[in-house]
Amino acid sequence: MIDNDKSQAEDDAVDKELEAVPEEFLDNGEDEASEDGSEKALDALKADLETAKQDILYAKAEAQNVRRRAEKDVQDARAYAATGFARDVLSVSDNLERAIAAIPESLREDDKMKALVTGIEATQRELEKVFGQHGVKRIASVGLPLDPNQHQAMMEVPTDEHEEGTIVQEMQSGYMIKDRLLRPAMVGVAKKP
Repeated sequence: MIDNDKSQAEDDAVDKELEAVPEEFLDNGEDEASEDGSEKALDALKADLETAKQDILYAKAEAQNVRRRAEKDVQDARAYAATGFARDVLSVSDNLERAIAAIPESLREDDKMKALVTGIEATQRELEKVFGQHGVKRIASVGLPLDPNQHQAMMEVPTDEHEEGTIVQEMQSGYMIKDRLLRPAMVGVAKKP
């Protein structure tokens, strides 16, 4: 019992000394190490959560970008799928045009040739209609200024009748498919003599 009384007296003395110490500096019997450790662990978990949220946002944005690119690729594939075929068929259109231009007026009036000429002209009109349905359109050139994005200058034509740089002759028609160049127009450009 003596030990208990001695222990009690020591505890009372310590309590008396601690009365003057402000409350914020007292331990109160709590384990500070575990409190700091749990706060640090909580802060680390919060940081990990924020990092995970950012990663998810970036992943969602990247997925959306990939989806948009894929949709654009599909739209382009649909819109321009006929490009190679259209480019090949342009030579057929050119030959029909040349055939019609080569028929002299005297043969156009001949009853035997009239049906042939009408058939060739109808074929050309049908081909132009099909081109239009697939977004293939002819590039305007004669009388316009040279546009290197649509026209290819093949020669210069000395003339005083037109302003320099104006297209005065078209050797081969140019075509666009939707908003892309299919084939440039081959042209002759005016220059001062």
